[in-house]
Amino acid sequence: MEDGNFLTDDFLRQLINVGEVDILVGLPTHNNAKTVGSVVHTIRTGILRSFPRERAVIINADGGSRDGTPELITGVSIDDVRRGSGIYALRTLHAISTKYASTPQSEVAMRTILAAAELLRAKACIVMSPESESITPEWVTNLVRPVYSDSFDLVSPTYHRHKFDGLLMTNLLYPMVRALYGVKIREAYMPEFGFSGRLGSQFLGQNRWNDGIGENGTELRLTLAAVTGGFRICQSFLGKKDPVERRAADLVPTLRHSVGVLFSALESDFNAWSTVSGSQEVPAFGTDPELALDPLRVNRKRLRDMFVRGVSELESVFQTILAPSTLGELKRIAGLSEEEFRYPAELWVRTVYEFAAAFQKSVISRDHIIQALAPLFRGRVYTFVVENRNGSANDVANNIESLCLEFERLKPYLLEIWKSKQ
Repeated sequence: MEDGNFLTDDFLRQLINVGEVDILVGLPTHNNAKTVGSVVHTIRTGILRSFPRERAVIINADGGSRDGTPELITGVSIDDVRRGSGIYALRTLHAISTKYASTPQSEVAMRTILAAAELLRAKACIVMSPESESITPEWVTNLVRPVYSDSFDLVSPTYHRHKFDGLLMTNLLYPMVRALYGVKIREAYMPEFGFSGRLGSQFLGQNRWNDGIGENGTELRLTLAAVTGGFRICQSFLGKKDPVERRAADLVPTLRHSVGVLFSALESDFNAWSTVSGSQEVPAFGTDPELALDPLRVNRKRLRDMFVRGVSELESVFQTILAPSTLGELKRIAGLSEEEFRYPAELWVRTVYEFAAAFQKSVISRDHIIQALAPLFRGRVYTFVVENRNGSANDVANNIESLCLEFERLKPYLLEIWKSKQ
C-alpha cells in the first residue's frame, strides 16, 4: 500500500474495528451541517434498499469543520433509517470520521478515502458531495452497481441539468477531454462518482501526491488515470442536478482545480493523447440526460464587460500566451457592441489550445496563465448564452456537439504549437 503515515492512529483503529467491506462511501466535508444530515440519511437508505446483504461503511474525511458536521455523520443511527423506511439490513452499516486538517483540501480528503478503501479491501467505492441536496437513494444504487455487479472501474455521473448550468464543463472540459483523450465523458470533473478497489489502489500508489500540481482537482486526475490506464469506464444517470450559484470570484479557483489540472496532465499524458484520433462513446446506464429550459437569470452584460476589460488590461500578458492573429481577433470582438459581439467556436478552441501550449512551455507563471483565461472564458459564456437563449434542449445539445467537433478538428493545431519552440 502507498505510505499510510498520514492516517491518524485513531482513524486506523476505527478502520480495524470495521474490518473488510464490500461497499465504501466516501464523504469529504467542511462545514456542511446544513445539508450533510439529509445526505447521510439518503446514502444509508440507498444502501439498505439495494445492498442489504453487503458489508458497507461511510468514511468521512473532514477538513476542519467547526459546525458539528462529523458528529452529524457518525451520529445517524441505522435504526432511524430502518424505522422510516421499513427496510432491514442483514449487516451493520458503519460510519466513521477523521479530521485530516484545519482547512479543506480535496486532494488530502481523496487520499484518505482511497487509503481507507484499500485497507478495508472495498470492492466498490463511491464518493458523494455533502452539498447534494437533490440526492436520492437511487444515486447510490446507480453509482455502486456498475462497479459491484458489472465490473466497471470508474462510474462517471450524468445529470438532468439546466442548459446554462455547468458551462465550464460544456464549453471547455468536456470537449477538450473528449478531443484529446478520445472518450465522451460528460462529467470528467466529477462531484459524485464510483470506482473499483482496483482503480483506487493503483491511483493511490502511482499518483504524485506531493508534486505541487495542486491541492484540488483529484477527481479529474482520477478520470484521466482511468482513461490512460485502460480501465473500464461507464456513465450512469443520477437525476436532477440543481444549479449551484457561484460568485464571480469563484471562477479563478475553479479554473485552477479543473483546467489547471487538465493542462498539467497533458504533459505526462502526451504519449497517450497525442496519438488519439476522434472520440468514442462509453457505456451508459439509465436515462439519457436532458437539459432543463426553465428560466435562469444570467448577467450577460457583466460577462461581456469583464471580457472587454480583461482584453484591455491583460494585453501584455496575452502577447506572451496567444498567437498575434488570435489576440488581434480578441481585440476586434472586444470593440463590438453588445448586439454584434460574438466569440465564435473556432476562435475559442484556438484560444484554449494556445493557453494549453503556453502552460506547457511555462511562458510566464502557470498560475498567471490560468488567471488570464478567466475573462476570456466569460466572453465565451456570453456568446453561448446568447446563442442558446431561446434554443430548445436539442438545439443546445447540437451546439455543444458542434463545439466538441471543433475541438477535435483543431487538435492537429494543438500538436503543432505544443511541439514548436518557444
